[in-house]
Amino acid sequence: MMREAQASEETLEQQVGRIAGVIGSERFPTGERAALRRMAPGHRLPLSFYRFAFNYLPAGWEYAIDDWVTLVAGIALMSPQAYSPQAGFGRVLAEAGYSELRLERLLAAEDEVRQTLFLRAVRFLAAKSKPFNWAEGARFLLARNEDKREALSLRIARDFYSRIDKE
Repeated sequence: MMREAQASEETLEQQVGRIAGVIGSERFPTGERAALRRMAPGHRLPLSFYRFAFNYLPAGWEYAIDDWVTLVAGIALMSPQAYSPQAGFGRVLAEAGYSELRLERLLAAEDEVRQTLFLRAVRFLAAKSKPFNWAEGARFLLARNEDKREALSLRIARDFYSRIDKE
């Protein structure tokens, strides 16, 4: 009960920062982190996800389970250096050399395709050791309102192109 009260008072930035901190901690079991890395939306989930979710995810996570699976799997893929609050998702993709075509497909994708393409982008960034602000990634995955999704896509694209234009 205490955890739910605490989580409901946290902002999304605080929640995601806490989640990334837990997964990236030296004390977090390596085997559990590996199980979280292997997860994919729409596939059977390991018991370690449920244990993690009931302890660390905000109340109501089960109503957007595939989005939270994608988020947790992505953070686990990039751990222990997953979270950089000042690094926007679009800017980091541009710095890492992510292609415009891939970005276009990602921003236009829906539901499971969106989750899959997001995890591919995260794997791309992980391979280049490029952490980013996971609160932005969480908003990208969790947004249900079409106007909010469009505004997020616009911000990601603006950050992507502002970085490319500087180069």
